[in-house]
Amino acid sequence: MSLKKQAISGVKWNFVQQFSVQIINFVVQVILARLLMPEMFGLIAMVIIFISIGRALMDGGMTSSLIRTKNPDQLDYSTVFVTNIIVSFAIYGIVYFSAPYIAEFYNQNILTDIVRLLALTFVIQALVAVHVAKLTKEMNFKLQMKLEIPATIISAIVGVTMAYKGYGVWSLVWLNLIRAIAFTVQYWLFVDWRPSLVFDKNRFKYHFHFGYKLTLSSLLNTIYNDAYRIVIGRFFSPAAVGFFNHAETMRLFPVNQISSVVGKVTYPLFSKINDDVALKSVYQTTMKLILLCVVPVMLSLVLVAEEGFRFVFGEKWLPAVPYFQILALASIVRPVSSYNLNILKVKGRSDLFLKLEIAKKSLGVITILIGLPFQVIGLVIASTVFFYITVVIDMYYSGRLIFYSIGEQVKDIYHLFVIGGFVFLILYPIKLYSQSYLKHDFVIASIFSTTFIIIYLLISLVFDKQLYQTLKSIRHKNK
Repeated sequence: MSLKKQAISGVKWNFVQQFSVQIINFVVQVILARLLMPEMFGLIAMVIIFISIGRALMDGGMTSSLIRTKNPDQLDYSTVFVTNIIVSFAIYGIVYFSAPYIAEFYNQNILTDIVRLLALTFVIQALVAVHVAKLTKEMNFKLQMKLEIPATIISAIVGVTMAYKGYGVWSLVWLNLIRAIAFTVQYWLFVDWRPSLVFDKNRFKYHFHFGYKLTLSSLLNTIYNDAYRIVIGRFFSPAAVGFFNHAETMRLFPVNQISSVVGKVTYPLFSKINDDVALKSVYQTTMKLILLCVVPVMLSLVLVAEEGFRFVFGEKWLPAVPYFQILALASIVRPVSSYNLNILKVKGRSDLFLKLEIAKKSLGVITILIGLPFQVIGLVIASTVFFYITVVIDMYYSGRLIFYSIGEQVKDIYHLFVIGGFVFLILYPIKLYSQSYLKHDFVIASIFSTTFIIIYLLISLVFDKQLYQTLKSIRHKNK
């Protein structure tokens, strides 16, 4: 199969996988949001950082090294597998004995048992991290889809059933744990790879040398992203964390379909392109296609956020609406950020990757301190402003590696943002006026979100002939 066909197939199956999984997760979130109180979601959000840190440390970035390695063999895969298992048990021990101190920090005794149970997920996932990396390197996203969807459905059934029977926050804990177990069992049953219990010191050094920098970067990113939940949980209430976390989850729901697909497909794809000119061309086209999808979707959701939250989740979740609307503006460029960072990894610049993360997160701490005196809304605004700054930084350094200056990048994409703003300003006053005779939230949300996307796409494709030709070419090749 040619590289182009691999990419198209990878995008198709990865998108189907992500879309299916996220749709199931969305439905489950809706059901659980109506069955459980916001503070129950807040309790899980307060400790998720410790689980995320454990997962990042468990892998050590070495699965990313496997994906970029030209011809990894059984010794490479097995060395990384053995490393992941050993490290995961060590980290679980640390988290287990730290759980009471975490509970004391938040003044929530129930968190001790929650942390200890949730932490088992990264031990379980250590058993399949290499399996996933192998399929990703082979761009076999079709099989990944077939394995992930059943695990998501099984865990959803368990979580919703427990919530309905009154298990409260434990329904959320077991939902995550069952998903990890089902996911792992399926990979061992259906992926035709088994580790050898061998460990090669030289292979370990090779993968660790590349991977540890990505791990430190991921660690910084995880700590910073979850720092908002820590700060809100420490200075405010579990309910406030619940509203913030729900807004964060919902604003990531649509954009994760694209950013996850972009990240998983472009990394192995870019790794196979050795010519900088060709890489720049692919980079340029992909970035515009991403924004053509993300800008209208996210801005249309900002437009109808209040109606959407009230209809889907109920009145009790309306305090999350302003958080969602502000955070959604950052989501617009989230896939572009993921896409840019893949350039650094493909070029083997994990050192630059780490340096940039340190610099960006240092700046991020300052934005948190600035936003904190202005309550949760101040932290939300600070988070959004910071994210746009980081995207500009990523674009600059990634662009330098493929001779695509930030000026050129902005010139190529700025009109996609301008069109989005124009359509929003046109539809917003119309929506306000229509509320006097369109009484149903579902009707308002459906009409204006659909109208926004249609108008945006029509204007964009009329003004950007190159983008239109690209879409036409893709459509022709898929027939």
